[in-house]
Amino acid sequence: MKNTYRTINIKSEHLLKEKQSKFFGYAFPVSNVEMIKNEIEKLKKSHHSARHFCYAYQIGITNVTYRLNDDGEPRNSAGTPIYGQIQSFDLTNILIVIVRYFGGTKLGVGGLVSAYKECAKRTVEAGKIITKEIIIPIQIKFDYTLMNKVMRIIKEYNLEIANQEMNTNCVFDILTTNKNNEVVCAQFKRHSGIELKLL
Repeated sequence: MKNTYRTINIKSEHLLKEKQSKFFGYAFPVSNVEMIKNEIEKLKKSHHSARHFCYAYQIGITNVTYRLNDDGEPRNSAGTPIYGQIQSFDLTNILIVIVRYFGGTKLGVGGLVSAYKECAKRTVEAGKIITKEIIIPIQIKFDYTLMNKVMRIIKEYNLEIANQEMNTNCVFDILTTNKNNEVVCAQFKRHSGIELKLL
């Protein structure tokens, strides 16, 4: 399994003109379907006279979900070339929407495929691709007397505590990188009295 993934960290835009038609490309960093719906709704409000809102998205790192939409264009002439660019750049957690205003001249299926592909490509290139480490959440339960041992491991591996409950029995939700996950889990398991589970 990979230790990193590629995505974008800010919204990017590009305008492509082809035979009087205008293609407004937008790429968004997203992590769930709700975010995707919100971004598409916002674009529909700001481009209320446009005819087509074609898009593709991919979210997830280990369990990947993707979807393509031609939104009234001929089948596979818009969503597929847009998604092809997501794959070409090896990206996830990204939504690309291309808003088309028809300019009066039909482009044909081949022309549409070419325009949507080029607009998606340039929209991604207008932004910034980043590489992020895959984060694995784990939960540990332990007696308060083991706190020093737990904190020593957290400090040694530079782990982030996402959530904590501190009573006689303590519960920590910890974030570790995929690269370090096996070693970190092994360190906690060395101590009897620490219960561990992947979230």
